[in-house]
This record gives sequence, structure tokens and C-alpha cells, in this order.
Amino acid sequence: MLFNTTLYLRSIMNDSIDAVIIGAGACGLMCAVQAGFLGKRTLILEKNEKAGAKILISGGGRCNYTNLYSAEDNFISENPHFVKSAFTQWSVDDTISFFENLGISGKEKTLGQLFPTSNNAKDIVNVFESLCSDMNQPIICNALVRSILKEDDLFRITYEHNGKLKNVLSQKVVIAAGGLPIPKMGATDFGLKIARQFGIKITETIPALVPLTITGKDADWYSKLSGISIFSRVYNDNISFDENILFTHWGLSGPAILQISSYWKPGELIYIDLLPDKSITELIVTERTERGKQLLLNFLGGIFTRKFAEALAEYLPVDKTIGSLTKIDLENIQQFIHEFKVKPAGTKGYDKAEVMLGGVSTNELSSKTLESKKVKGLYFGGECVDVTGWLGGYNFQWAWASGFVIAQNI
Repeated sequence: MLFNTTLYLRSIMNDSIDAVIIGAGACGLMCAVQAGFLGKRTLILEKNEKAGAKILISGGGRCNYTNLYSAEDNFISENPHFVKSAFTQWSVDDTISFFENLGISGKEKTLGQLFPTSNNAKDIVNVFESLCSDMNQPIICNALVRSILKEDDLFRITYEHNGKLKNVLSQKVVIAAGGLPIPKMGATDFGLKIARQFGIKITETIPALVPLTITGKDADWYSKLSGISIFSRVYNDNISFDENILFTHWGLSGPAILQISSYWKPGELIYIDLLPDKSITELIVTERTERGKQLLLNFLGGIFTRKFAEALAEYLPVDKTIGSLTKIDLENIQQFIHEFKVKPAGTKGYDKAEVMLGGVSTNELSSKTLESKKVKGLYFGGECVDVTGWLGGYNFQWAWASGFVIAQNI
């Protein structure tokens, strides 16, 4: 009966499909386009109303589509070398050339972050939609995949569209359905569920590139500073990031905090150097030779902001003059400014996370093709895989690269 059903479903298909791609995000769109360049036919099923939903909101709607300095060291995975093969096949230069050839040139912002010169993420999505249309690579939006079953050498994908259940057969299936962050954009654990269904191991997932929360006696102090941004060095025993931090009503955010969050575990401390390029002690010693009667409050207000300096009264003798500061005072100021200790209570979770750590275990996939080692014809790419990049275009680079790699092998 199963065999007859398979034959029947095959017979009602008008055109052969080389692969069904689940998800019209960065990985899925790149996979479809690159497959089209090779003369392969794909079908993309997307649960959202339009393709590239997460692309459209990335970078504040500007889309930081790669990073000039992207390398394997900028990614977190149980297997830190897993991305090497994909990045050898599809490099940052390939990404830049791909978009330039399609009329999108990039401009560098900070730390290698590349944005379209138009500052419009829609231009990125439009490129893929146009190419998919030109190469007859259909994108069906509002398509909710209900099941994926393996029948002999074929996968049967059942999906709901416009209130009707439909079926499609393919020898290859690409899971590019993204991860758990930003559920309001339609994010689900679909890719992880499919992996588990086929007996593929999952590396534990947690929110990453995510704001950190502060509770308890210090919560009010952080809340009062909400909106203040300071260029800082945020670090722990293993890594450091030099970018802005942002005080919020719930704790800390900003690029440096988002970066360190990927390396933070509950119960651990993080440290903040609020003046990473100078020594506060040296500045005070120099200043008091000429203006020793200046209050520490005014001195710190000139370096940071008046509001922040006033908040430091809870920890530092800001009502003292610079000339009257003792050796112990200087040591305390030095430690506070350059080794400000923070013990987060937690994170803001998947609602505010940019990406997730963990996902489909890299030990379950071929690093050269991204095909499942257990299930022939089943591929995983993009965020659902246990590959997590830094903030600043790195995750897009992995999405483009993984989409390209899969397209070569479907």
C-alpha cells in the first residue's frame, strides 16, 4: 500500500523536483538560487507570509549581510573546525562578488560589518526573489509543513496551504528553517523536531547574542541608568569584546554585551572595563597637579556623563576633591572603572535573542556536503545547525555558505 501511494504521488507531479527546501531565509534562498545556477529544480516552502522575514529586520532593516573578517574563530560549535570546509567552498569574497554582480555593493561600518550601500534589507531579499522567479524556483509562502516522511528513496512532504493539505515528493530535503529566536517572526523548533524524528542528535540549545538581566539589590541602579551607552571592553576568563554597552531597565544590552552573552553561563561573572584605552589612575594623577580642587564627580562627568558620574556615588567617593583622594580611594576607583563586576541573573530569552547556541549536532552531518550521515538525502543548513557566529554579519556568512554547499550536493 505504501509503495502504491508513493507511485501515485509521484504520478501527479507535473515536474520533477531535485530538492524541497524548508524555509525561505538566507540559507534556503541561497540554496535555491545556487541550485538554479546548476540547472537543478527546487521548491521552497515558507511558513511566513513572505520570504526573507528575518533578513528584512536584520541590522535595523539595513541587513549586515557579511563580515569582512569572518573566519572559523568567530563561530561557536561543539566542533570548532566544522565550518572550515564550507568557508573554503564559499568565502567572504564570494559573498561580496555574488551581491556586486547583482547590483548590490557593500559599505563597511564598524569592525568589518558590511551593509548594502542602499541601507535597505529589501534589496537583498528582492535579489533572491527575482532570481528564483527567473529560474523557475517556486517559493510558496504561508505553507505550513505538517510532516516529512521517508518512503523508499523518496521523501513525502505534506504541507498545508490555503487551508488545504498538499503533498510533494523529492529525493532530497533541505532543512533551512532557522532557529528558536524571535518567535514573533514565526521562529519554531521545526528543524530540531525533524532531526529528532530521524534519530539525529541535537546539541543543547540556549539563546545567544542576547541582552542580560540584573535582579536583586542592584536592579534599581541599572534601571536609573537606562539609555546610557558607554564604549567598553567586556570580558571573562576566555574572551573580550571592545564595543558599546547599553544600560537598560532590565540590565545590560549593546553590542559588547550581546557578544559576551554567547560565552556566558548562569552563575558566572562578567567584567567591564569602562575606559579600555586609558588608565583612570593616570588621568587622575595628571589632573590633580593642576586642578586638585576639582570634585571627582565633575572629573568623572567629563569622561562619561554627568548622570553616570552621579550614579557612581553609590560606589565611589565622588564628593571628594581629586587632590584629597587617598591611595585606597585610587585603588578602588581603578578597580571599579576597569574591572566592573557584573553577575547577570539571566538573559532576555529567545524573544530578544539574535540567534541560538546549539542545534543539529555537527557530528551528525558531513562538513563537506551538510548531508545527514544517517539519512541519505536529508540536509541541514543555517541557524538550525550547531554553528553560531558573532554579532556583525557572521551568521549571514554561515547561512550563505551553507546554502551554497548544500546546493552543490542535492
